[in-house]
Amino acid sequence: MTTTRGADTQATASLPPAGLPANVKVTQGRVLRSEWLKFWSLRSAYYTLTATVMAVIGLGALFSAVTANRWNLMPIAERARFEPAAVSLRGWALAQLVVGVLGVLVVTGEYSTGMIRSSLGAAPKRLPVLIGKAVVFALITFVITTGASFVAFFLGQDLLVGIHINTTLSAPGVLRAVIGTGLYLTVVGLLGAGLGFIIRSTAGGIATLFGILLVLPALAEVLPQSWGQHINPYLPSNAGQEILTVHTEPGMLAPWTGFGVFCGYAAVALISGAIVLKRRDA
Repeated sequence: MTTTRGADTQATASLPPAGLPANVKVTQGRVLRSEWLKFWSLRSAYYTLTATVMAVIGLGALFSAVTANRWNLMPIAERARFEPAAVSLRGWALAQLVVGVLGVLVVTGEYSTGMIRSSLGAAPKRLPVLIGKAVVFALITFVITTGASFVAFFLGQDLLVGIHINTTLSAPGVLRAVIGTGLYLTVVGLLGAGLGFIIRSTAGGIATLFGILLVLPALAEVLPQSWGQHINPYLPSNAGQEILTVHTEPGMLAPWTGFGVFCGYAAVALISGAIVLKRRDA
C-alpha cells in the first residue's frame, strides 16, 4: 500500500499496515529488524562485502610486499615520504568503490524490484525505512571494514618488519588511520545510500557517486592554484580521506575536521533522500 497525497494521507497512515494484526504497531525497532533480515537476504551484500575485505587486506599485503622487495631501489626522496601504515591500508582506494556500490544497491535494489512499495506499506511514515537502512548498513559496514583494516595493518607491518620500516599502533596517528579507514568507507556507503534514495536508479546512483569521489578531485586539479587551494580541501573525498593519513599535508584540513566535512556531505544526501522519499510516490 503506498501513501497518497492530500486528505487521504492521514487516513492511510492511521490504518494498520497490510497483513499485520490491528494491535501490532510499527516501531523503529521492528523496522530495524526487518532491514537487517533484508540486508542479509541479498546475494549482492555477501559478494560486495567479500570483495571489500579482499580489497582492503589483499591490496594492503600486495603493496607492502612490493615495497619491502624494492626498498633498496627506491629513491631517497621517496623513502623520506614513506608511511608504513598508509601502505598497508592502501586497499581502501578500491574498497571505497565496492562499498559505495553496495550503499546504492541497498536502496535502488528495492525500487527496481518493486519491493519498496511493500516496505513503505508496512511503514507508512516512510522515514523509519530510511533510518533503518542507514543504521543497519552503517553498523555492518563499519564492523567489517574496520576489522579488515586491522588485519591489513598487522599483515602489512609483518611484511615490512624484515627490513625494519614497519610501525606500530602506538605511533602518532596510526590507530586513528586504521579506525579511520572503516569510518571513511562507512560514510562512503551512506553517501551512496543517500544518492540511491534521491535518484532511485542503480546506474544513475553509482555514476553520480563515482563522479563525486573520483571525477571532482581530478577536475579540481586543473584549476588555477589560487582557486584550488581554497576548493580542493573541501571536496568530499579529499576531506574524508584526511582521516586515513598519518601526516596531514600543508593546506589540507585536519583529519577529524575533514572527516566531519565528509559526514556533512553524506548527511545532506540522506536528508535530501528523506525529502524525496516523503514527497514522491514509490
